[in-house]
Amino acid sequence: MEVPEGHKLCLKRGEAEPCSAWRRDATASDGLSARCKACRAVEGRAGRLELQYGLTEAERDETVASRMGICVICLKAPAAHVDHCHKTGRVRGVLCFNCNSAIGKLGDDPDAVRRAAAYLEGSSWKPTLVAQGVYQLPS
Repeated sequence: MEVPEGHKLCLKRGEAEPCSAWRRDATASDGLSARCKACRAVEGRAGRLELQYGLTEAERDETVASRMGICVICLKAPAAHVDHCHKTGRVRGVLCFNCNSAIGKLGDDPDAVRRAAAYLEGSSWKPTLVAQGVYQLPS
């Protein structure tokens, strides 16, 4: 393959990329790293997925495909973010950014999610004081 001036061949993808798509490496003969920035980013994401969640990209993709590629909560946005329990580290699934963020902001607390749903449905949240510091939600 002919590589134009100011470009370097990405051996992984077989495409010539401009030199700006490569990191500098003073130890390399051409002064550029062996992998382009795009390939480094892909490898970095895959490594992070494995390290943080114990999932391969194939396992994540299989989970997404089993749910037709959409978030199981909002049923609108593409599922792209791994959701996990912050206490146990167990992976629960793959959600869209907004739903994953909402669950995290509600502290992974099912009761908080239920109260939020009741609020959205127009139910007033008027707890009854059962004992000092103990409240009961309306049925």
